[in-house]
Order: sequence, then structure tokens, then C-alpha cells
Amino acid sequence: MQTHFSAAQLANPEIAEANAILRSCVHCGFCTATCPTYVLLGDELDSPRGRIYLIKEMLEKGEPATAETTKHIDRCLSCLACMTTCPSGVNYMHLIDQARAHVEETYTRPVADRLLRTLLAYIMPRPALFRLSLIAARLAKPLAGLLEKRIAAMLELVPRHLPRPENVGAPCLYPAIAMKKGRVALLQGCVQSVLDPAINAATIRLLTRFGYEVVVTEGESCCGSITLHMGKKEDALARARRSIDQWTAANVDHVIITASGCGTTIKDYGHLLRLDPAYAEKARAISSKALDITEFLARLELPPAKMNLRVAYHSACSMQHGQKINAEPRELLKKAGFTVLEVPEGHLCCGSAGTYNILQPAIAAQLKLRKVRNIASITPQLVATGNIGCIAQLQDAISVPIVHTVELLDWAFGGPRPQTIPEELDDQKT
Repeated sequence: MQTHFSAAQLANPEIAEANAILRSCVHCGFCTATCPTYVLLGDELDSPRGRIYLIKEMLEKGEPATAETTKHIDRCLSCLACMTTCPSGVNYMHLIDQARAHVEETYTRPVADRLLRTLLAYIMPRPALFRLSLIAARLAKPLAGLLEKRIAAMLELVPRHLPRPENVGAPCLYPAIAMKKGRVALLQGCVQSVLDPAINAATIRLLTRFGYEVVVTEGESCCGSITLHMGKKEDALARARRSIDQWTAANVDHVIITASGCGTTIKDYGHLLRLDPAYAEKARAISSKALDITEFLARLELPPAKMNLRVAYHSACSMQHGQKINAEPRELLKKAGFTVLEVPEGHLCCGSAGTYNILQPAIAAQLKLRKVRNIASITPQLVATGNIGCIAQLQDAISVPIVHTVELLDWAFGGPRPQTIPEELDDQKT
């Protein structure tokens, strides 16, 4: 793609990077076939190629984002399916993140929109406050039908029962039970630690049984992913720096992540902080140590297990497109004895995408329905996935339990049955 940035503009390293990304796009349109919003809406401006044109125009002019450009950028899920499909290696992730930051800095949103986004960005990364907000939201949930559609969508996502905090998973040093093989940090996280603390508890049980000392640090919570994808870049970078400081001081071999959306961001810390002389090197070091839990477990020799259950594996977009992790979760489940079923149209997003299912509820609902139908078509007994957002999006819409992959692996290799799985399925564990 031809660009026309001035020399003065290109002196800005962010613009120089955007220019290189834009020039790598050859207009082939392969991305349109796998873009969820284009598949649903059929609008060129709601495809990666169309958004790239809009971003090029916005950045070249150096002017505030328009309402039209903002609309189409907001509709992007950041699922990154386009990057999996692109034959030219266009780094759409870095481009759309820069575009969102430009929108946030230059566009004045309607008051209601601005207030909602500010509220989400403030509450969701703070676990204690997020938990309190969910308790309050449960009281308001019966009124959802009377409220503005995005507020209603937010209330619909509130779980019927909020789990109690787990003792296992709180900031602490968890010693290895077997002979010590290494020391790892576990991302405590923000949303997941409130919505499903059992995921981190299962991870700690599994890792300590296999000989790993697990550190959950006191000062880390949100990795910055939520606010980064809302265009609030400085807030995201501040959270990234805090996490980097915590994990650097912990002196660990690896940083283990159980939320694939967080993993995509943490593995990109080296790029996000490349211009910060105080953090660039430390950020690269942490990114190099970051592993999804399934990546880490795939390196270990696991004992035999036989679960005799049919599991549909739903690969989160941030897992398959963001981190390019495909084989490991499936192979681990197979080694544990599960029969792994492939979900049709598995490359398409379920509509969760961080705060997307709140800010773009109509599109998210269509994607959710499509995903639910595809899962139902293969009649699984369980659904496994590696991202809390997908679990929250789908759990009330499918007829079988949906659980994190690591919970199934913990169950298979000596841990308790996940609470959301019916007791009768425990009989099929041999």
C-alpha cells in the first residue's frame, strides 16, 4: 500500500512503525474471509482491509478521528484472525492498537459512551472493586430489559452465582510438592480472579504436583490488556510496568498465564515498552519468559490418564491467532484421555473480546449465537477453552459445562472435579 507521510511525521517512531505496517499490505483481501465483522455485516469498512484504509487516512492527515472512522475501528474485535490469514505478514495488531490510541486521544465521544468506557476501564482491572460491582449488578439484573442496550448487555453477563475467593491462588509462595524442578510466577489477573478463581487454583495444584514452585505476587493484578484495547495506552503501560517489576523481583524461570487474552499482551510487552529506556530490556526479558499454561505443560512428561469424555475444544482467538497456540491444548487433552472434538468455524470469534460484548452487544450476540450453534452441532459432553472471556460469554448459552482446559487437566491428573461439572461425569474417570 502506498503511503504519503511527511518526513516530520516519520520522525515519530510510532508513525514510522505504522507506515511500515501499512506498506506491507498488498490489498489482496484474504483477510475478509476470516474477519467476523465482515462475515456478518458484509461492509468493506468492517473488514481489516477497509479499516487499514481508514487508519491510513486518519494517521496521514494527522487530524482527529471522525465519528465514521471511530465506528468501524470500535467494531473491530481484535480477534487477529486476519493475521493468521494474511500472506504478507501485516501486523494488524500493532496497527489497530495505535489507531485506538489515536481515537482515544483525538475523538470526543458522546457523553454516555465516554462514561461507560471510563467506568469499565476503571472497575474491571481492579479485582476488589470489580467484585463489588458484580454484587451490585446482580441486584439490578432483573431491570436489564428497561435499561440502555449496552448496560443491559453488561448486566446479562453478570453470573447468577459469584464464586467465593479461593485460598489457593491468593498472593503467596506455593512450594513444590514433588521434587522441585523450577520456579514460576502465575499471573493472578483481574477479571478471571473474580469470575473464576478455580482456574488459578487448579493451575497451582497441577504445577506444584509436578514439581514447580509457584509465586503469586502481591502487587500484580491486571496485565494492561483491557485498557490497551480501549485505546487507553498510558494506563496499560503503567500496568505493564508494575507487572514487570513484580515478576523481575520474583526471579522466576517462567511467567505462566491462564487467560490467553492476557498472554497475547504480556508476550508483546517487549514491543509495547520498546521506547522506554528504563523498561525496554526488562520488558523483553519478561515477554521471553511468558508461556500459556498449555505451552508449559506440553514440555512436561505427564502420567497416563483416561477420562472417557467428549470435549469440544473452543480455541480462543487470542490463543490461536494472537499467540499461535494450536496443537498444545488439544494434545494435552488427548493425553489425558479425552476425545477432542473440533468446533466448526473454529476460527471465528465468539464475540467476547474483552469489553466488546458490552460495547458492541448486537454484533457480539450474533457471534455468540453462531458459536453456540456450532458447538451444539458436535454434541460434546464438555467444552474446554483457555480464556475467561469466552467462558463468561458462552456459559449461560450452551447446554453443557464450559471449563478452562487446565481445570480438566488438573482433574485428570489427580485434582478434584471442577464444580461446574456434574458429579455423574466423575464416574467416567478411570
